[in-house]
Amino acid sequence: MKNTRTQTMPLSLIPCISSRPRTEDLITLDPRPVPHLHAIMNTTTDQRGQELTAPKVQFKGIRDGILVTFGEGTWPELREALFQLLEEQGEFLRGARLALDVGSNILRAAELGSLRDTLSDRGMGLWAVLSSSPTTESTAQTLGLATRISKPKPQERTRPTNDPSIQGGEGGILVRRTIRSGFSLHHPGHIIVIGDVNPGAEITAGGDVIVWGRLRGTVHAGAEGDENCVVCALDMSPTHLRISGHIYTVPQRRGKPMPETVRLQGGQFVFEQWNPKSKELSDGSKTLWMKPKNKKST
Repeated sequence: MKNTRTQTMPLSLIPCISSRPRTEDLITLDPRPVPHLHAIMNTTTDQRGQELTAPKVQFKGIRDGILVTFGEGTWPELREALFQLLEEQGEFLRGARLALDVGSNILRAAELGSLRDTLSDRGMGLWAVLSSSPTTESTAQTLGLATRISKPKPQERTRPTNDPSIQGGEGGILVRRTIRSGFSLHHPGHIIVIGDVNPGAEITAGGDVIVWGRLRGTVHAGAEGDENCVVCALDMSPTHLRISGHIYTVPQRRGKPMPETVRLQGGQFVFEQWNPKSKELSDGSKTLWMKPKNKKST
């Protein structure tokens, strides 16, 4: 017997809290490179949504690698901030191809060459430098670096007509750890977490979100506008829940937690218990796992 509850709320903004994941905790579920894994290493708000000082360095996944953008400051300050971040997150970025957007900073050949060599020593490759300064752009071209990057094309989410439970044309990531407060994970495909999502943590996925544990943070599925996405958790108790442009603030619940899935139907949130005796949901799609039968005590 399914228990359902519905509620719809207008679109609003959810504060984004970012942190620093480890590569050993992230596994791509698609054999192709993940084109836009947004592991943005900065903190722009605190847990109460209050604005903090803008970060000097931000990382963002793009089609051809990682785009590094800089905030305000002199180039020596920005360079030092970059190296400090690389010192902390060297393992996460090892093997990455970096494109640097240095804004209006004027960089000479010696500075760019030294930067490229330092990145190479740390296992990273500098392949592009973006700048509004003609001098910097000319220097980058002289060193054989690109000065333009291509913008990724939006990915279409397709479902094969013969089996709606099979997703094609997109990647996913598997996170083998508990997502703690202050951690933000963004990915354009599906996100699967084996562990809990604590209050103050944030997950944003272009596809489905599946949590093999307690979901108590902020979750956004279908972030690219797909209202067919679902959120699943063994304990569905998020602080904020969002599918596409619809937001649901989950009230405090009482009673024993149970595995649930939530989806949109007619613009409303519908929560369903996972049926322990069935391999199918109400719409015919297959569940990802079944609740084991309780053993009788002797």
